[in-house]
Amino acid sequence: MFFPDLRLNVELSGPEGAPPLVLLHALGTNLRLWDGVVARLPGHRILRMDMRGHGLSDVPPGPYAMGALIHDVERVMAQAGLREAVVVGLSIGGMIAQGLAVKRLDLVRGMVLSNSAARIGIAAQWQDRIEAVRAGGLEAIADATMARWFGRSWRDLPALPQMRAMLLATPPEGWMGAAAAIAGTDFYTPTAGLTLPTLAIAGLRDGSTPPDLVKETADLILGSRFQLIRGAGHLPMVEQPDAYTDALRDFLESIGHV
Repeated sequence: MFFPDLRLNVELSGPEGAPPLVLLHALGTNLRLWDGVVARLPGHRILRMDMRGHGLSDVPPGPYAMGALIHDVERVMAQAGLREAVVVGLSIGGMIAQGLAVKRLDLVRGMVLSNSAARIGIAAQWQDRIEAVRAGGLEAIADATMARWFGRSWRDLPALPQMRAMLLATPPEGWMGAAAAIAGTDFYTPTAGLTLPTLAIAGLRDGSTPPDLVKETADLILGSRFQLIRGAGHLPMVEQPDAYTDALRDFLESIGHV
């Protein structure tokens, strides 16, 4: 999709008029992360996009503001004609989902906060990583990122080559820009004011957004649900696609979004 200031790579799939889902990927990944989910949910109208600075979208100079990332999703949904969607956000995607729900509840009927939180890490931590990438590219943080994502046995993960390649294919400027957005975001207060249907998903082996952190955010939202996926880390849609999609399907059915 083309906007006056930015081109964003977007894919729409599924029957027109079907209940809409919006899938928002994590830092250092792209919309291909959701391939397994899209294949398993053929009855929904699914919008997924490469966040600015990622995948095939434009890479404007960083740092990025979280408000800009939220606005990107807002205008993509408007151009696609989608309203009252369930927004599934992974990691930074879950932060964007929270901000979008606070700003435009008319667009968001429900949320799935996957391996995400109202605040992820601390600013100094992110600044150290940004400086490492500025000095040595994404290769400088690749091993540490894989270890945080997948746990102690990360080298044995079948999907490791694919996920590492996805990270290394991310433009460093885009990674640093989005990392700065995470560093500057604390949604505890606005998220605590939300009351929409919400499922929070955590992976038992996730070192980036550990289960306790995910549950802490879920507990801010009245009536939310929490689900732990064992045998998964930060990317359960890749590590345990059947279990992950079953959790999504159960949630969607429970709120009548089918």
